[in-house]
Amino acid sequence: MPYLKKIWLTSFLFFFLTMPAQALDLEGSFKQGGMVIGQTEPGGKIFLGEKEVLVSPEGRFVIGFGRDENENVILKLISPAGITEELTLTIEPQTYKIERVDGLPERTVTIPEEEKLRRQKEQGMVREARSRVTGFLDWAGGFLKPAEGRITGVYGSQRILNGQPRWPHYGLDIAGDTGTPVLAPAGGIVRLAEKDFLLEGGIIIIDHGFGVNSTFLHLSKIAVNVGQRVEQGDDIGAIGMTGRATGPHLDWRINWGSVRLDPALVLEAFAKDGQ
Repeated sequence: MPYLKKIWLTSFLFFFLTMPAQALDLEGSFKQGGMVIGQTEPGGKIFLGEKEVLVSPEGRFVIGFGRDENENVILKLISPAGITEELTLTIEPQTYKIERVDGLPERTVTIPEEEKLRRQKEQGMVREARSRVTGFLDWAGGFLKPAEGRITGVYGSQRILNGQPRWPHYGLDIAGDTGTPVLAPAGGIVRLAEKDFLLEGGIIIIDHGFGVNSTFLHLSKIAVNVGQRVEQGDDIGAIGMTGRATGPHLDWRINWGSVRLDPALVLEAFAKDGQ
């Protein structure tokens, strides 16, 4: 269930002079990997730590916490009148699964030299697609689970292959037959749509606005084009096992800017129509 905090912040000037309280609503998951949607006074400013957060003209904003987020983070509000107030958010840690696998062929662990240039180009395309910060509010309308199937991989887990720690897994893996439809979990603009990335295979990135975007990996079909507007529930592609995948599945990831979020927590807090 979504976790709702209604917070009234009060400023004091001089001795006992109390200024009108600023109302702040925060709804979402206050855990590592969680996403929180906020409502503040129109015209105000919000900072998460040192980072200024985009706020809509109506006072809506979104923030997120990384896999290894600190226990306490500071949310700073500046009212239209210039009054500054700070709130400490307590972030609940998650426990992540760590798996060791030894005896693998080296090619499956390390990218060969002849493929590194291709990989660098692909990573640049992903960074570019995720770098767009637009004023869309599609993230505020809830999220659908993009495909039906068994959950086979979770956010934050990590493998140590042949003694080498790999990047943590930042997605939610949904297993299904090749060709199983993949739907847009929220509306937005398609920023990347490629059929054959080295590791990801078929990949789509959708911009939901305010730096929030979804990435879909290992697709067997791409049904959208870059620049296309999609609505929540639209068919965007199909499950596959393209790229480096050991079986047909969808790897779904959510970012808030450079912060990688946990799709399972996003669904838990903001599932559309109770899904």
